[in-house]
Amino acid sequence: MATDTLLLELGCEELPPVALDALSDAFAAGIKSGLEAAEIPFGEVIALASPRRLAVQVTELAAKQPDREVERRGPALAAAYKDGEPTKAAAGFARSCGVSVEALIELETPKGTWLGFREQQAGESIAALLPAILDKAIAALPVPKYMRWGDSRIEFSRPVHWLVALYGRDVIPAQTLGLSAGRTTYGHRFHAPDAIALAHADDYLAALENAYVLADREKRRERIREQVLAEAEVNEATAVIDEALLHEVAGLVEWPVALTGSFDARFLEVPAECLISSMQAHQKYFHLLDDSGKLKPLFITVANIESHDPEQVIAGNEKVIRPRLADAVFFFDADRKRTLSSRLPALNDMVFQHKLGTLADKARRSAAVAAFIAGKIGGDEAYAKRATQLAKCDLVTEMVQEFAELQGIMGRYYAVQDGEPGEVAAALEEQYLPRFASDAIPQTPTGKALALADRLDTLTGIFGIGQRPTGAKDPFALRRASIGVLNILVKGELDIDLRELLTLAAAQHSSLPKADTLVDDVLTYMLDRFRAWGQDDGISAEMYLAVRKRPVTKPLDFAHRLYAVKAFSQRDEAAALAAANKRVSNILAKQNHDGATAVSADLLSEDAEKALYQALGNRRESVAPLLADDRYTETLDALATLREPVDSFFDQVMVMADDDAVRHNRLALLASLQALFLEVADISELPQ
Repeated sequence: MATDTLLLELGCEELPPVALDALSDAFAAGIKSGLEAAEIPFGEVIALASPRRLAVQVTELAAKQPDREVERRGPALAAAYKDGEPTKAAAGFARSCGVSVEALIELETPKGTWLGFREQQAGESIAALLPAILDKAIAALPVPKYMRWGDSRIEFSRPVHWLVALYGRDVIPAQTLGLSAGRTTYGHRFHAPDAIALAHADDYLAALENAYVLADREKRRERIREQVLAEAEVNEATAVIDEALLHEVAGLVEWPVALTGSFDARFLEVPAECLISSMQAHQKYFHLLDDSGKLKPLFITVANIESHDPEQVIAGNEKVIRPRLADAVFFFDADRKRTLSSRLPALNDMVFQHKLGTLADKARRSAAVAAFIAGKIGGDEAYAKRATQLAKCDLVTEMVQEFAELQGIMGRYYAVQDGEPGEVAAALEEQYLPRFASDAIPQTPTGKALALADRLDTLTGIFGIGQRPTGAKDPFALRRASIGVLNILVKGELDIDLRELLTLAAAQHSSLPKADTLVDDVLTYMLDRFRAWGQDDGISAEMYLAVRKRPVTKPLDFAHRLYAVKAFSQRDEAAALAAANKRVSNILAKQNHDGATAVSADLLSEDAEKALYQALGNRRESVAPLLADDRYTETLDALATLREPVDSFFDQVMVMADDDAVRHNRLALLASLQALFLEVADISELPQ
């Protein structure tokens, strides 16, 4: 079957840079989904985009669908004929198929014989199918905000101006958003504004690059990265390339040109984070560090044009950044005129949640929990209470109100200035760690105590008023808060009972509608986060379920068991012992066994059951000290040696003996086997 390259391009005015990648990926995914649904063979689907275009290239796309045999089923044979003659049902079905009754066939099915018809149906061409696929893909784009232009009723993220739909050399007659498809695209707005007629879909990327447009998103990002690093090297500095900023800048330019500018060194008296936030948030600049890691009075901007006079472009950027940095100086100086503690009364006017009170109320509730945790982990309870009291004070400072991303960071700076203990100051920044699953956790005991207490207060409070997260909504980021708590407890190796912490946190709330089941509900929700917690480390859902069957409420202990089960699952004996444990579980459940594990040696008659009884006794004795030290991996390694006696038992012993006493004794033997493994996890959940 003949194949060729498909090119689709929607040209428009500058798209929102932060939405560009999502729009591009969705466009490509929509086209791919449409082609798959139409069963048209194709090679690779390539997502392309620049600020003024969304495009998709599909390689090795077949010219049409494959021909296929279509089978239609009509009336049941019993209803199709009467006295050997076709009924109206049979005649009507034949007419609908465009054939005579004689051309119909009989179809045998499990439910009887039916009248049917088979025909070869020619596949439709890509030209016929693509317009609908294109319309559906564009309608499904995650446009952040629609707009209209002129007197048109058409809506899109930005005004649209051209549409390209090429299959090889041929234009596909498609229409969308009021545009008719052609072969004409456009290059850079200033460097190459004239129309470009594409001879073939394969010419697209090269033609645009000749017209000063890098439509390949990855290539454009890497071009920016290379230029920024090169500029930094010229200035004997290290460029800090934030990936989110890199993606945003790549969404702003079609032909990147990196240029280095400077600012007055006096601005460096302000904390570096303030200057960096100002440069990144407002101007999309990359900042530079010297050999000691300190901010240099330089920045790198990425222009969208090759200027004949780049110094003018640099001067313009320097002129723009100067008042921004001056604002940062002003905010910093204004904030330093007051202490953090003097801002405490303002927290009484900041609502955390209308049913849960203000930030001042939240601080009072969290203080007791933070102090308790600090005492548990060898921290200073007074420090924990002080840090909790000051935790949200920087939210009412000028700097944080202008740059929300500096919350905690500015709290640390202002606390140091106020003469607060160093650990208290550090905790004000650490309270927001970890920000995401793989982020660092707080390093100081006070920071850990504050970060945990703040999240636990949020979790118990929001659950307590009946606003637990749903599949689509989590306005208080409770999933992230839960994973943050787990990470701090596990990575910080804090052997603390989560139920105990939740009970204390819940007790700080004076009245909650869901108080009766609150602790159990939140505990279940948080431990369920372990299902996805270790996926990057190869922890499967089955491993999670194996541990979840145990009443484990210490996250550190839960994690240790998870990794022990993971290690065990890689042993040769794992599948067989998992199957054996599953069999034991089913037998005990079917017999409504009461869980008794006391075995009478006098009732053991078969060699295989005697051997299993002896092996269980030996293993129980050898793993006892391992379990006492939470050495779960070594415990399961020791229990893996039970495979042979377990297999022999099931091969040679009839559990359901006629004698009641013998039967119950054998059930107790199996229950003792199950109980020994359950000291770590329910391995019957593992693949068998």
